[in-house]
Amino acid sequence: MTGEHPAVRLRGVVKRFGDSTAVAGVDLDVGHGEFFTLLGPSGSGKTTLLRMIAGFELPDEGLIELAGVDATAVPANARDVNTVFQDYALFPHMDVISNVGYGLMVAKVPRNERKKRSEAALDMVRLTGFESRKPAQLSGGQRQRVALARAIVNEPEVLLLDEPLGALDLKLRQEMQVELKDIQRRVGITFIYVTHDQEEALTMSDRVAVMDGGRIQQVDTPFRIYERPASEFVAGFIGVSNLLERDGRQVTVRPEKVHLVTDGETPPAGAHVEAGTVTEVVYLGMVTRYIVALDAGGNVTALRQNVETQDEDTVGLRGRRVQVAWLPEQAYEISSAG
Repeated sequence: MTGEHPAVRLRGVVKRFGDSTAVAGVDLDVGHGEFFTLLGPSGSGKTTLLRMIAGFELPDEGLIELAGVDATAVPANARDVNTVFQDYALFPHMDVISNVGYGLMVAKVPRNERKKRSEAALDMVRLTGFESRKPAQLSGGQRQRVALARAIVNEPEVLLLDEPLGALDLKLRQEMQVELKDIQRRVGITFIYVTHDQEEALTMSDRVAVMDGGRIQQVDTPFRIYERPASEFVAGFIGVSNLLERDGRQVTVRPEKVHLVTDGETPPAGAHVEAGTVTEVVYLGMVTRYIVALDAGGNVTALRQNVETQDEDTVGLRGRRVQVAWLPEQAYEISSAG
């Protein structure tokens, strides 16, 4: 983190709706210029937390600071933050450059400066030449970029993004993940991003907070969230994880680390090896997923790249006796952290 204070600091933040506690005492620091993601399932409290940072909801308890200044009770329009929503909320009767410059117009920024800053924001999101189009003349990805340009043109200290890619198809969503991270690097604004999509979180974030039940379960880099989950919930929610009880220990090992050892094959040197029976085979294009019921108890999922596997071999393994193997350093104990 740079600067004397983090861009956003939360201490003991609680939000209740009637008898339901949506956010149950959250402490969090987000650094200046950081791409920070709030990740969790529906109802985990991530959007409520974002709305409190934005000022759309006020906490029942706790402190919200922006750049070291207490903003807990400051109204939304007086906070140095902007929000990009999933529906983009563009004005259909306005052209693109008017949509982008609307906030500057409300702030009474002179016309010439407003035009210059709006054009620069459109260039930042690669929409130069689209100034005179209406939102209805744009694709979903282009509308998303207009909404982003409108948010960054005001140069907020923090940009809040509430599942802004949720309405896009898979291919476009994956392209926009890369673009969003690139834009964030170039503008240098702190991004706080809400999603339930693990791939989005791992792809874009500097750090991720995994939420469940209104609480933060783990805050860490994407690498450590995936490779070193702090609890059974985090291990199960982030991708696919094999959870096994062995010798009183709960360990997790990711499917891509599990070697499927069939007749005539040798396990990797030094690997932990267990025997079992293949109960299911799922063809996924680039890879095939094998589910193995282990003799020692529990199931393990293993992945094989299809560059190594013929179709007849894939189908033929169902019901076969096999071994699974993984290196000891590729299994991570979570029982003590859970």
